[in-house]
Amino acid sequence: MTVTADMVKHLRERTGAGMMECKKALDETNGDFEKAIEILRKKGAATAAKRADKEANEGLVVSKISDDAKKGILLEVNCETDFVSRGEDFKIFVDGLSEVIFKHTPKTNEELLKLPFDAQRDVAAALADIMAKIGEKTEIKRFSIITSESGFVESYIHMGSKIGVMVELSTEFSPEKKTLARDIAMQIAAMNPITISRDQITKEIVAKELEIYKTQAKNEGKPEAIADKIATGRLEKFYQETVLLEQSFIKDAGKTIKDVLGGISVKQFQRFQIGEITQ
Repeated sequence: MTVTADMVKHLRERTGAGMMECKKALDETNGDFEKAIEILRKKGAATAAKRADKEANEGLVVSKISDDAKKGILLEVNCETDFVSRGEDFKIFVDGLSEVIFKHTPKTNEELLKLPFDAQRDVAAALADIMAKIGEKTEIKRFSIITSESGFVESYIHMGSKIGVMVELSTEFSPEKKTLARDIAMQIAAMNPITISRDQITKEIVAKELEIYKTQAKNEGKPEAIADKIATGRLEKFYQETVLLEQSFIKDAGKTIKDVLGGISVKQFQRFQIGEITQ
């Protein structure tokens, strides 16, 4: 595969590594971005490999929670510019769309587009109308619905509706528990964990991280036995950074999220951030 300037630029934006390092990594991996990122991390060149992948888009993330906190929705709608995302027309469309999702609980975007938006139009027509009105491409990127049978749902919207989190706790609702759930949602918004507990991280990810850390240690001149110990230590730090229950609480660094929760479990969470690359 021919490595283009745009491919090098994209890899640089994702990793923060130098242009020549990105070009060499892409040449070595025949244009495979994920493998190129792994090579750069092993070399210590990817200074921002943990940064969220970005796309050139804007928009809003919004949530809606039922009065009894048993049902919640999280929605991301994209547009081209921040100026439009802050406009009243775009906000009204997004709020209306959240009401449709909350009321009808569609399973897919295709199903959503066929639902009534108002008395005159379905969602597909409303989407076409808002694009014509604001003059920008508008995309319903994703939505999530949580219905809690034995707990409750809470949400938190951050950074001018650029990050949104919805979380379900395994306990009955109360004002105190609502505050706790909001704190947990704020934690997830700020620290972006990938799982609730370490046993949810796949063996493949663990093996890959260990290999990266061991290679880094060897590149630092450490002998094999020491490199193994360093890799194990760095894996523990990886867990502390990426596993929700093991993260330091943003409001009290002396406590982990497990400490804050006590005996309450986080059953699930969803985190949407404008600009993330999703599968």
